[in-house]
Amino acid sequence: MNDNKLLPNLSQNLLEILNDEEYYDITIEVGNDPYVKVFRAHMVILHYRSSYLRRILYIYGGKLSLNEYDNSDIIKVLVAASELNLQELVTYLQFFLVKNKTSWMEKNFNFVYQTSFENDSFPELQKYCIELISKEPDKIFKSPDFTSIPEKLLISIIQNDNLQTSEVQIWEHVLKWGLAQNPKLPSEITNFSKDDFNTLINILLQCIPFIRFYNLTSKEFVDKVFPHREILPEELCTDLLKTFLTLSNPDSKPINKSRPHSSYEFKLLFRASRDGHSRDKFHMICDIQSHTVVLVKVKGSNEILGGYNPIEWKSDKSYSTTKYSFIFSFNNERIDNHILSHVMFENYAIYNSSGHGPLFGISDLIIWDSFHKNYCKKSSYKKSIRKTEGYFNIEECEVFQIGSY
Repeated sequence: MNDNKLLPNLSQNLLEILNDEEYYDITIEVGNDPYVKVFRAHMVILHYRSSYLRRILYIYGGKLSLNEYDNSDIIKVLVAASELNLQELVTYLQFFLVKNKTSWMEKNFNFVYQTSFENDSFPELQKYCIELISKEPDKIFKSPDFTSIPEKLLISIIQNDNLQTSEVQIWEHVLKWGLAQNPKLPSEITNFSKDDFNTLINILLQCIPFIRFYNLTSKEFVDKVFPHREILPEELCTDLLKTFLTLSNPDSKPINKSRPHSSYEFKLLFRASRDGHSRDKFHMICDIQSHTVVLVKVKGSNEILGGYNPIEWKSDKSYSTTKYSFIFSFNNERIDNHILSHVMFENYAIYNSSGHGPLFGISDLIIWDSFHKNYCKKSSYKKSIRKTEGYFNIEECEVFQIGSY
């Protein structure tokens, strides 16, 4: 008798149990809301049909022999554990890698640091990466993937006081990273237009405060920084000029200069309690103004909402395109619970209309619509900044301009 004759029936039976609503013990969701498909599955079959799933299904017994795994698979298990919110396993795997796999992680550093900074779930791996970069910064600065690292990682590197590289090299690497974020920018600074400078200002807005310009020599400042003076805050640029012009030796550095950074000036343009809770007043004061932050205090709560618009406000019923705007929310008693949402559909980043106040996205943050209503409904930005899409009242609305004046 040929035993294989029974296999078609067995395969058919296995397919039929996918629709079983009684004996399944695992559900797998595929897709994102509202387009989610749910598959019912069975742990014993997944366990034997997939070596990867066999490894992550350890949670049924709590036993994990990491020395048997390929190192890249451990990283994959770490990511899966984070997605499944298995915090105990996330912590354990990080310490295991840092303690036992440092040689492998150095050889695969790009892969490790990109994984560790994809979200904030891997603090031990992030700490390891930052310490390694401090000692050997060229591992990342000279990496072919350097210009694709996230802004958050770049900032964490350049603000490190123990970074073993010169300040002028840090400045050059930051400029290289900034220019690479927008391939349309000219390769030579002498060919920059006003709009090009504004674009680079927006890209490097968060990085420049962490450059220790006063640690440069006079010659380094003149050769490497002064040609890019348009992207520096005016007050900082003026002080740098005064400082370095007084040095007679081009190879000397300023003495007793404090760390320059780190604040941009915030200039109050509009305050509703002072100027009026009115979209007309907002446009009268804020139109043609760029690099502005809108802050809104929700009435009867500790909730603060807001957004950053790097380009000019207008009243011409048009959408403004930018990839540098973002919206946010936080509780003014617990700022650590903030939500930051970057623009997703750049062509609909900002809406300009005299019939509305500040308006981010199609409906992501609307202040004083045509019915004088305020609300947030996710549309053009990556995250919703409120748990509810209902209307809210405003206690205060302020608009600040950031930068040089």
